[in-house]
Amino acid sequence: MARKILTAIADSTLFLREWLANPQRTGSVTPSSPKLAAAMARWLPRDPETFVLELGPGTGAVTEALLKRGLREDRLVAIENNPVLATHLRKRFPLAQIITGDAWQMDRLLGELSPPVRSVGAVISSLPLLNFPPAEAAALAAKIRTALEPRGRWVQYSYHIVKSRSRGAEDFRLIASKIVWWNLPPARVHVFQK
Repeated sequence: MARKILTAIADSTLFLREWLANPQRTGSVTPSSPKLAAAMARWLPRDPETFVLELGPGTGAVTEALLKRGLREDRLVAIENNPVLATHLRKRFPLAQIITGDAWQMDRLLGELSPPVRSVGAVISSLPLLNFPPAEAAALAAKIRTALEPRGRWVQYSYHIVKSRSRGAEDFRLIASKIVWWNLPPARVHVFQK
C-alpha cells in the first residue's frame, strides 16, 4: 500500500512539473483519478488479440487501468508527445510500445512500428481536445476513424461536462456518455463507435 501511495505522489509531482512547463500541451494539473481511468478502461475491446491505441497517456493512470481491466501490455500502443513522460512510461510499462510523438501523426507512427499496426480495436484518448481549434480536432478524429477496426470505439474524456459531443466526433455514433464526479476536476467520458 505504501508503494502505491509513493508511486501516486511521484506521478502527480511529475505531472504537475510538466504541466507547469507547458499547460497547453499537458491539459491538466493532475493525472486522471482511478475512477476516471476505470470508466475509460471498461470500454476495451473483447478480443484479446486486438491492439489498443492510447493517446496522451501522461504518467500512465489510464494505462494502468487498461492493464488491470485485462489488456495485454504487448497489445498497447501509446503516443505521448512529452519526451519526459514517454520515458517515464517506457520504464513503467516495458512491454508496451510507447511512442514519443504527435498524435496527429498516428497513421505514420503506427506504420513505422515493427511490425506495423494497421488497425486498433479502440482508441483511448486523454488529449485535451478543447484546447485545440475545431479543424485540428476534426483532423485527429478523421485519423482515429481510419485507425479503428470496423465497430471500433473511441473513448474520449473532457472537463466540459455539459452533455455535448467531443470536438471532431460528428462522423461517429455516440454510444455512451457519463460524468465521473470523483476526478479533479469532474470529467465526462464519451464513447463513440465507428
